Amino acid sequence: MAALRALVILAKGAEEMETVIPTDVMRRAGIKVTVAGLTGKDPVQCSRDVLICPDTSLEEARKQGPYDVVVLPGGNLGAQNLSESPAVKEVLKEQESSKRLIAAICAGPTALLAHGICFGSKVTTHPLAKEKMMQGEHYKYSENRVEKDGSLITSRGPGTSFEFALAIVDAVMGKKVADEVKAPLVLKD
Repeated sequence: MAALRALVILAKGAEEMETVIPTDVMRRAGIKVTVAGLTGKDPVQCSRDVLICPDTSLEEARKQGPYDVVVLPGGNLGAQNLSESPAVKEVLKEQESSKRLIAAICAGPTALLAHGICFGSKVTTHPLAKEKMMQGEHYKYSENRVEKDGSLITSRGPGTSFEFALAIVDAVMGKKVADEVKAPLVLKD
C-alpha cells in the first residue's frame, strides 16, 4: 500500500509551530509530507522570523497531487497570503470536490472563507480570527480546541498544534496509529 501523503502549504508569515508540529507528527505516523512554498522553493520567513526551507514549490507539489490531506498553517500574514492565492484556491477546490481532508489552524481557516471552501461546516479558529470567520454566516462556530466536521479539521492556535496534528493522523490512519504516535511525545493529557 502506498504511503498516505500530506501537503503543507507554507506562506510568508506562517506561524512556525503550526507548520512544523503537524509536519513532524504526520511524518512520525508514516505520512509522506511535502512542505510546499507558496511562492517557490526559497526559505520562507515565518511570523517569528524563523526561516523554514520548503521541500519544493507549491507549483511543483501540485504536479504530484492529489494529496490525502492539505494543511493550512495560521499566522495572520500567512493566512492572508493563502487567502489571496489563486493556486491555493484551486488546490482547496480540488480537495473539497473529491472529499479529501482539509486541515486549517489558527487564522488558516480564514483562507477557507476567502476561497468559498466547506461552507456550512462547523469550524474553529484563533479567537482573534472568529469575527472575520463568521462574516456572512457561512460557518457554524465552535469553541473546541480542535473541530472535525466531515472532511474538514480546524484548530485554534500554536498551543493546539499537537492536538490538531494528532486529529489529522487519527482521521487518515485511525486512532490506534494516533495513540502510538502520541505516546512517545509525552504530551500532557
